[in-house]
Amino acid sequence: MVDIELLPEGAARPTSPIDHPQWNFLPLLSAVQRMRFRMALKLLGARHYGRLLEIGYGSGIFLPALAQRCGELHGIDPHPMTSQVCEVIDDCGVVATLAQGNAEALPYDAGFFDAVVAVSTLEYVTAIDEACAEIRRVLAPGGVLVVITPGATPLWNLALRVATREGPGQYGDRRQKLQPALLRHFRLDGRVGVPAVGGDLVRLYTGLRLQAE
Repeated sequence: MVDIELLPEGAARPTSPIDHPQWNFLPLLSAVQRMRFRMALKLLGARHYGRLLEIGYGSGIFLPALAQRCGELHGIDPHPMTSQVCEVIDDCGVVATLAQGNAEALPYDAGFFDAVVAVSTLEYVTAIDEACAEIRRVLAPGGVLVVITPGATPLWNLALRVATREGPGQYGDRRQKLQPALLRHFRLDGRVGVPAVGGDLVRLYTGLRLQAE
C-alpha cells in the first residue's frame, strides 16, 4: 500500500484538545488515522482540482497530501495557531493559504472552490445546517464536498475508549445529525465505509462524496 504524504513526525504540533497529530505515528492509532485520509483521497478521485479547501486543517498534518491534488490549497480552522502552522508547512515545502474561522461563516467568495474536504471535523459543528449552506455557497458548479465522519455505534465508542481513553461525549448527538443534514443540502455522489461489511451497526468511519443539487 502506497503511504500518504503527511507532515513529518515531530513537525506538527497539537492546536486544540481534539487535535492529535502524534496519533499518525503510533502503533494501531496510525492505521486508523491514515485510513481516514485514504478514504478522503479515494473519494476525491483522480481529478486535479483548481482550488481546494480543507475545513479543520488542525496541525496541517494532511495538507501535504491535499497539496498534490490541487493547484491552490486553502485551509480554515477556528484555532488561533494559524501563523505557527504556516511556519511548519512552509518549512516542509507545502504551499497553502490558511485562515482562522468557522465553517458556519466561511470568508470566501461564492463559487471560489472546486473541492472542499472535511476529515473528522463537521461532527464538532453545532450549526451544521448553516455550515452546509456556507459550503454550498463557496463551491463552484460541479464542485465536490468530501466528508469523513466517525460512526455513532457501541463498537466505535469502545474502540475510542480503548485506544485513546476518550469517550464519545465530545460529539454530543452531532454524529447522528451530521449525515441527514448533509443529505438535505447536497446530492450523494459516492460513499465508502470502514469496515466495508456489517452496515451502520459496526461502522467505524463513513466517507461521503457530495455535490450541490
